[in-house]
Amino acid sequence: MARVKICGIFRKCDTDYVNAAMPDYAGFVFYPRSHRYVTDEAAQALRSSIDRHIATVGVFVDEPREHMLSLLDSGIINIIQLHGHETDDDIAAIRRERPGIEIWKAFKIRRAEDAEAAEKSKADRILLDNGYGTGERFEWSYIKGIGRPFILAGGLSCENIDEAMDKISPWGVDVSSGVETDGVKDFGKIRLITSAAKRR
Repeated sequence: MARVKICGIFRKCDTDYVNAAMPDYAGFVFYPRSHRYVTDEAAQALRSSIDRHIATVGVFVDEPREHMLSLLDSGIINIIQLHGHETDDDIAAIRRERPGIEIWKAFKIRRAEDAEAAEKSKADRILLDNGYGTGERFEWSYIKGIGRPFILAGGLSCENIDEAMDKISPWGVDVSSGVETDGVKDFGKIRLITSAAKRR
């Protein structure tokens, strides 16, 4: 059974959708260039509407450490997900300030060597993606030999989730645009992908 993260929650109805489908994680994007961007205040309101059994993940791109930690300390997020140029030293610095915090790091996979670099990361979880929010699938053969659990992202949809589970067997899946219709979350797609990943 794979873990499921539904990313890019930014409307009140999105919280209703995840509460009904019960993925393991819900993601807030704190990156102003994304159309799914949420302010701290909006994320706080959304968090209060999300079932407490669903962990919330803050998605950041080269964000100041103080801001990430403030969202963590306020209970808005439970996990930090890094999507920029953050290094193992940055991860270590976060851990020094908040021992025990779970940290995920995203990697663009454009060749097999990218997967090898991801495998060496000091993050608790690695997320393998085609790009940052492109909604496109990378070549899965690049990660064939990876030797640690990973979260699969990029181009996952209702049409290929079963194939991903069968061929890749990821520890988890991270889906955003693949559960949207016309740029907003679609409950039917969220429910389908969550159930498909969890029944494997």
